[in-house]
Amino acid sequence: MIDAARIKEHAEVIGADGVHVGTVDRVEGSRIKLTRKDSGEGSHKGHHHFIPLELVADIEGNRVRLSADGDVAVTFEEEEGGKGVH
Repeated sequence: MIDAARIKEHAEVIGADGVHVGTVDRVEGSRIKLTRKDSGEGSHKGHHHFIPLELVADIEGNRVRLSADGDVAVTFEEEEGGKGVH
């Protein structure tokens, strides 16, 4: 299990394929809260999204690498209130 305390604000979150997924706002419980600037488009724009900590494979300096590719990781994202974005 990853030590969530090692995840720093403003760290880049990348998929296993190196694709940018978001930027850490902070860790809340068992999820990483992403900044609003990475919130996507359309109805998802302007909302905080969350990535479950169980997707974190490694923390490399100021980067959080996920165990899933970027396009798969975003399917696990949740908006505020716990609703999935898919």
